[in-house]
Amino acid sequence: MKLRILFALLLVLGLTLTACGPAETPEPTEEPTEEPTEEPTEEPTEEPTEEPTEEPVEAVEIRFMYYADGTEADVMAGLLEQFMAENPDITVVLDVVPYATIDEQLPIQVETGEGPDMARITNFGAFRGMLLDLRPYLADADYFEANFPAPILAAMRGEGDADGLHGFPDALTITGPYVNKTLFDQAGIELPGEGTTWEEWTALTQQVAEATGVQYAISIDRTGHRFAGPAMSMGATLIDADGNFTIDTPGFRAFAETLNGWHVDGITPSEVWLVGDSLNNCIDFFKPGDLVMCMSGSWQINGLANDVGDAFDWVVVPNPTGPGGSTGVAGGSAVVAFADTEHPEAVARLMEYLVQEDVYSAFSAGTLALPAHNGVASAGVDFNTDNPSVLSALAAYTAEVPKLQDQAWALNVHPFAFAYYRNSANRIAQYLTGELTLDEAIGRLQQDIDDAIAEAQ
Repeated sequence: MKLRILFALLLVLGLTLTACGPAETPEPTEEPTEEPTEEPTEEPTEEPTEEPTEEPVEAVEIRFMYYADGTEADVMAGLLEQFMAENPDITVVLDVVPYATIDEQLPIQVETGEGPDMARITNFGAFRGMLLDLRPYLADADYFEANFPAPILAAMRGEGDADGLHGFPDALTITGPYVNKTLFDQAGIELPGEGTTWEEWTALTQQVAEATGVQYAISIDRTGHRFAGPAMSMGATLIDADGNFTIDTPGFRAFAETLNGWHVDGITPSEVWLVGDSLNNCIDFFKPGDLVMCMSGSWQINGLANDVGDAFDWVVVPNPTGPGGSTGVAGGSAVVAFADTEHPEAVARLMEYLVQEDVYSAFSAGTLALPAHNGVASAGVDFNTDNPSVLSALAAYTAEVPKLQDQAWALNVHPFAFAYYRNSANRIAQYLTGELTLDEAIGRLQQDIDDAIAEAQ
């Protein structure tokens, strides 16, 4: 009996030890400690590092062809850097080119599908029907439309386009005369004011030149654009009520004869009109102090501020008056987008950035350009200068705006303006050199314009 009890106890003890044995090497605890530590450390750390590296691949590049008269390209480059910092998915390449490239090559490039996404232009007519309508892509088309002159926005539209928004004027220019005030002071002759005629200015500047020993008295840039303002003041009707160019008017003849008289009397630098396009700006003679009066425009302000410095005092005077009143010609450049861009949304985003009041104002302030933006003009521009001559010039050109004739506004945005621009200087120069009579020059210029318009239609 005792043996049976002892055997039973040993059996129970053996079973107990057998059941407790696996707890010493717990297999199940190894699997949960390996798998959870492998999966979280591999998958979560790889997925987040792959997706961000794909974003630069999706970025788009906008090509922006640009010309500059002064510091515009530098100022625009700074604004574009700011835009790209705020929009890292868009890269803007600013391609700065001579104006001749914009005028002669860009229309061909756009027509053949090789043009940029955007450009700074002046010849609206050359791109009619080839510009992108931004309206469907703009976040606030009403703001865009309300802040720029309706005639300029309309001039960018093609046939049958009633409300397209294709770009914006980035600067307003006004033609008008610069005068070397220091020379007037040295000659003891008082500067005349509003109402002075071209004939009176011619006589006065000639007196100043003779009194101070300066070589030249008066000049005007070799372009039909600058010629137009004085001709209109003398009564010319370059654009009739139907929008047609009319060259043979008494006012046009009168200023052509005045300009010819300057050459006959030797009081104007002949290189400007008689040599060719390489020296077509009278400002090149004005800056070194060799010319008393230069008829040019507001875009020269920045260059005069930098190049003349304190060498002499210069001022902008009111446009001379005549039977047609006192008027310059309004002009300026515009930033436009082209219809064949592959990135219309990105282009529209850049356009809306550039027309924001703070951005547009910064461009005007840095380039010393008159703003064509209603909001910016109303608020005023804190121009980046303390030069009293510059501030005075900007104020003087602003005062010319209300005096502009209707045709002075219409000329630069006329769909066939460049038919006049491209031919007028050469025909006038042929008259000045004696190659053509005035009658012949006028007749051929009218025919040039008519032919160019017929070819374009």
